[in-house]
Amino acid sequence: MQFNLIGPFEITTDDGRELAPGAPRIRQMLALLAVQPRETVSIDALVQELWGDDAPPSALKIVHTHVSQARRLFTDEAVTSPDRDLLVTRAPGYLLQVNDDEVDVKSFEGFVRRAQWEFAEGTPDRAADFLTRALSLWRGPVLSDISVGSALAGWSARVEELRIRALELHVEVENHFGRHRELLPELRTLVSDYPLHEWFHGQLISALHRSGRRGEALEAYGDLYRLLMSELGLTPSPDVRRLQAEILNATGNELTLAPRPRAVRERTGLPASQAAVAIAG
Repeated sequence: MQFNLIGPFEITTDDGRELAPGAPRIRQMLALLAVQPRETVSIDALVQELWGDDAPPSALKIVHTHVSQARRLFTDEAVTSPDRDLLVTRAPGYLLQVNDDEVDVKSFEGFVRRAQWEFAEGTPDRAADFLTRALSLWRGPVLSDISVGSALAGWSARVEELRIRALELHVEVENHFGRHRELLPELRTLVSDYPLHEWFHGQLISALHRSGRRGEALEAYGDLYRLLMSELGLTPSPDVRRLQAEILNATGNELTLAPRPRAVRERTGLPASQAAVAIAG
């Protein structure tokens, strides 16, 4: 059994069949249960997620109906058995009896944590393996086909931010191995996807210079400068300005890489993912 929340919501069986709960609120309810596997989610929390502050008088009855319909689907598709009841009633609500590796967001979180640990322990090759496994799970924005309430919106933002950390760590690992030229296409995509993430811009500037493309590195700095001035009225961070100065004064391709990301995230108080959304909008 696999619950996939990264990208469109889907449930697949061990033999590859896809289950399709029809009602949007059933999908939303199962998603909230899936992000907290084996943990009881109260009926009040489910009502708040599904309707917010506008719950109808019949909200509790509707939740019970949704649970019954989900159980019927699992029974009809033969994914429950006397030995395994997926959707369990446990006061004051319900829980989904699945393992972490049966929920893609939990697997993703585990792979990223392990990659961080491996890199800190000095085994970047193993960190790269776990990052590959984590990023391969990314099918698009979390729960992209479901209207989410406050709880799932918070979970989605958390996972999106963790993806940014995974991408940052991937760049750090590739830099460790000296793969600056190989990183260029990916870095160009990252600065396009996250235009206010200055650390990604700094890594692109640095990688271009290390690849012998000094003029393009200075052009990339100019692009960042104009973007920040037009959107936020800010100049690049001291770290990125230092990169520009080192390029202007460099006689070779050696640069001191910018430290771990902060830049606009600190100066505006916005997470990188939110800042990127603000620009994209």
